[in-house]
Amino acid sequence: MDVSRRDFFHIAAALGIGLPTLGSAASTPKRADEVGLKDIYSFNARGNVTLLHICDMHAHIKPLYWREPSTLISAPNLTGTPGFLCGESFLKHYGMKGKTLDAYFDTHMNFDALAHKFGKMGGIAHMKTLINHIKKERGADNVMLLDSGDTWQGTGLALKTTGEAIVKAQNYLGVDVMVGHWEFTYGKTRVKELIEMLNATFISQNIIGDDSFAEDFEELIFKPYTIQERGGAKIGIIGQSFPFTSTANPKEFTQGWSFGLRLDTLQTYVDKLRKEEKVDCVVVLSHDGFSVDQEVARQVKGIDFILSGHTHDPSPQPTVINGTVIVIAGSHGKYIGRLDIDIKNHKVKGYEYKLIPVAANLIPADPEGVELVNSLYAPHEKEFSEVLGVTKNILYKRDTFHSPFDELINDAIIDTMDSDISFTPGYRWGTTVLGGDAITMDSVYDMTAITYPNVYTFELTGKHIRSLLEDIADNVFNPNPLYQQGGDMSRLGGVTYSIKIGAPSGKRISNILVKGKPLDDNKTYKVSSWGGNLQNAGTNLRESLTRPVYDVTASYIRRQKNVNIDGHSNVDILDYDCGCPRKGSKGC
Repeated sequence: MDVSRRDFFHIAAALGIGLPTLGSAASTPKRADEVGLKDIYSFNARGNVTLLHICDMHAHIKPLYWREPSTLISAPNLTGTPGFLCGESFLKHYGMKGKTLDAYFDTHMNFDALAHKFGKMGGIAHMKTLINHIKKERGADNVMLLDSGDTWQGTGLALKTTGEAIVKAQNYLGVDVMVGHWEFTYGKTRVKELIEMLNATFISQNIIGDDSFAEDFEELIFKPYTIQERGGAKIGIIGQSFPFTSTANPKEFTQGWSFGLRLDTLQTYVDKLRKEEKVDCVVVLSHDGFSVDQEVARQVKGIDFILSGHTHDPSPQPTVINGTVIVIAGSHGKYIGRLDIDIKNHKVKGYEYKLIPVAANLIPADPEGVELVNSLYAPHEKEFSEVLGVTKNILYKRDTFHSPFDELINDAIIDTMDSDISFTPGYRWGTTVLGGDAITMDSVYDMTAITYPNVYTFELTGKHIRSLLEDIADNVFNPNPLYQQGGDMSRLGGVTYSIKIGAPSGKRISNILVKGKPLDDNKTYKVSSWGGNLQNAGTNLRESLTRPVYDVTASYIRRQKNVNIDGHSNVDILDYDCGCPRKGSKGC
């Protein structure tokens, strides 16, 4: 729906948002913390084509709170570069100010206070209003909506409907092209069923059959690219699904499919689109991750734009490498990236970009979207709306090493299983519950809704635990982004440890304490874990204790009623003085 000037003033006034005086050249300047719908819609339109970009929605079709990380550290050569920025370093890199709507969306700073000021984020009904506004401005035939994946998984609604509800949401938004990652955890058969339901083209140049007895052996599983015409221009879009799917997630979901970066074939398709298909613009729709795609731009020639995904980074400004423009649109439906492209004489002459915050209190909800969301949630409303308890402090997910919501899950696992140690995965998706708010069953599903949710309890030796931690750190902090398989550091319950991120491989972890006592390499510990295959490395599996993590966590919160997680990290970082260091600096 288009918002008139009168509607704009009415909405802003109802929300107590300050407005500039209009109609006068001497209007009073706005304060930094004042914002309105006009500011969100404002854009320096350019050229003849508009690409709208979303990524990593993780099935969140309702407005939500999502706090960005307060610690975001990688290998020393990557820390403080785009993809590893947060807090003050993020604001300084992009030339932004605090206590603004953008700072609220893009950083953890003053999050509680700004959450109460600016309200919730995202939601498909609000996204649709923004999309409709842009299509009306630019002409619908000149606009394309691209989805970089991690869309079908991440909420109770997605889990209960095995992705179908989220495909309906995509169809409502008008997604034109998508790639995938967590989508594949529904299994090959279900993925193909959902693609049949999807009114969009699913592409991936980097998934090939590797079952020698199957008909698709050494064949592409999906179309590698699609050519779309917009604004009188031919646009070639190449799909790049998450290259490490079969190692980051259980292999059984994609058995017979081979994943990889496949930069050689990516270059082949870029060249084919240029030379044979005679396209005017080459776009890679990617789920590689922001830092990986920067390396892709260094190695593959001829790409105009990479629309990235997977690592959940917001990019208020593009990153340009070797002439390739790279953008990424955050996560959880918080943003829509708008890329206007000027294409003339079969070449890209220029572009304009904006990462648009989907501020649900400012952008009106499209009534059709509200009706759709309500109808999709209705069959599950009784279960999802159950209040399990109340949290004293904010519960959030994203961080390099530790988050309060993960700590709550670990507390629940150790309390229920009577384990010495618990491992939970470093997934980036989830939600945020503000201090003083209720924790619902829906909140728990937001953190745990996967198709392999079981908590397993088994035994590991101290030596094995030490080796596992080093292996995980080698993945997360590898100085070559092409070898980082995604995710933050696994979270541990019952354990504290120190880490020197810049130390050599295998020598980063020290001072491991289990319930306050030094880890004994020769001792056997009772360990519980979920969200991976760690149980396969252990012995003496306690099958009678196996339960879904969302049941374990919900039962624990019901018992506690009042949750008080202070958010203090159990990890001591030895070579950085703060959680958001600048490039080349150990401190803030």
